[in-house]
Amino acid sequence: MNLPRILVVDDEPQIQQFLRVALSAAGYEVIPAMTGADALKLAATAAPDAIVLDLGLPDRDGKDVLRDLRTFSKVPVIILSARDREAEKIEALDLGADDYVEKPFSIGELMARLRTAARHATAARQEHSRLEFGELVIDLDKRLVTRAKVDVHLTPKEYDLLANLARHAGRVVTHKQILSAVWGPAHHDDTQYLRVFIGQLRAKIEADPSVPVLIRTEPGVGYRFAEPD
Repeated sequence: MNLPRILVVDDEPQIQQFLRVALSAAGYEVIPAMTGADALKLAATAAPDAIVLDLGLPDRDGKDVLRDLRTFSKVPVIILSARDREAEKIEALDLGADDYVEKPFSIGELMARLRTAARHATAARQEHSRLEFGELVIDLDKRLVTRAKVDVHLTPKEYDLLANLARHAGRVVTHKQILSAVWGPAHHDDTQYLRVFIGQLRAKIEADPSVPVLIRTEPGVGYRFAEPD
């Protein structure tokens, strides 16, 4: 039986050792890389199922590695970094990272992010026309939304926004990614406009819009939609 392969890109021996032990115990095969050059070579030749990528590498910035990686691979990438500036997170996500985990981190959180990224990759390969999130059901083929079997009436843009978030369920999606996908690249800075539509959408799909559980805010970065059932 072939184990899922995780490429761990980090130049700290302690992190490499810790992740090798923890990920191996969880049923993964771990492939280590200490530099950006090695990471790109192994990403192209070792066929990893996911990549854990540090941003602070000795030979080049991890964001540059991610940019090059996305020219030939759609493998899920989880950023693992001590950099806590929102701008760093947003840039990495906009470059194609699936999620990020800050150092110091819990292995449980990293495992959860890996599982979510893997599920999203599978869903992207096998587009599901029906997405279910508790009582909320989204039929992507028919462009219909129901909550507790009652139709939810959305404007075309509200539906496009909901569908975009739902397709990325469990992942952080940045303001820029959402605005570019739903309204077009010319609107990628209109974050206040997006907040208005998020508020309208929450009022229609959340049990309690003041305590949202479906559309969660990632402060300064974007939004994360709930995991599907």
